[in-house]
Amino acid sequence: MRRIPQYFIQGLIFVLPFGITIYLLYSIFLWLDSIIPTGIPGLGIIFMLVLITLLGFAFQLMVATPIYKYLSRFVDKAPTLKLVYSSIKDLFSAFIGKEKKFDQPVLVTIDSANKIKRVGFLTQRNLEFMNLPEGFVAVYFPYSYGLLGELMIVSESAVSSLDLPPAEVMKFIVSGGVSKITGSMAGE
Repeated sequence: MRRIPQYFIQGLIFVLPFGITIYLLYSIFLWLDSIIPTGIPGLGIIFMLVLITLLGFAFQLMVATPIYKYLSRFVDKAPTLKLVYSSIKDLFSAFIGKEKKFDQPVLVTIDSANKIKRVGFLTQRNLEFMNLPEGFVAVYFPYSYGLLGELMIVSESAVSSLDLPPAEVMKFIVSGGVSKITGSMAGE
C-alpha cells in the first residue's frame, strides 16, 4: 500500500509531459487555424503557409535580388574585396549551396608511426593544374568551433573514405569531437 502513491507519481511523471505536449500542439493548431477562418480544419494554416511563401518570393524578387546585384557590382570594382568576398562565398556555397562540395568525408593518416589521423573532406581529385603528379588529392580540414579550416595536399594513399553522412561528420569536427555520429568510421 505504501508504494501506490509512488507508482501514481511515477505515472504522472510519465503521462503529463505527453499530455501537455499534445494539448499545447492542439491548442496552437486551433489558434493558427482560427487566424484565417475557413470552416474546414487545417485549411486556414495551409492558406497562411502559402501566403507566407508568396510574400517571401515577392520579397526575394523585388528587394533582395536588386540589393544583391548592386552589392555584387560594388565588390567587382574592388579587387581585394572581390578576392575575399568570392572566397567566402565559395566556402559557404560549398557548405550549403546547390553545389555542395563537402560531400566526401575522409580520414587522413597524418603520422602513421604515431597513428595520428585527421577527419576532413575530399575536395579535388585531379590536381594537374598545380603540376602535381598523379596520386595527390586536396583535402579540406575544418577547424573545431570555427567556420574556417585549412587545405592540405596529401598522398591519396593516406586517405580513406568515411561511410558517414557529410553533415554528421562536419558537426563532429566543428564540435571538437563532442557530437556523436551514428554509424562506424570506415578505414580504421
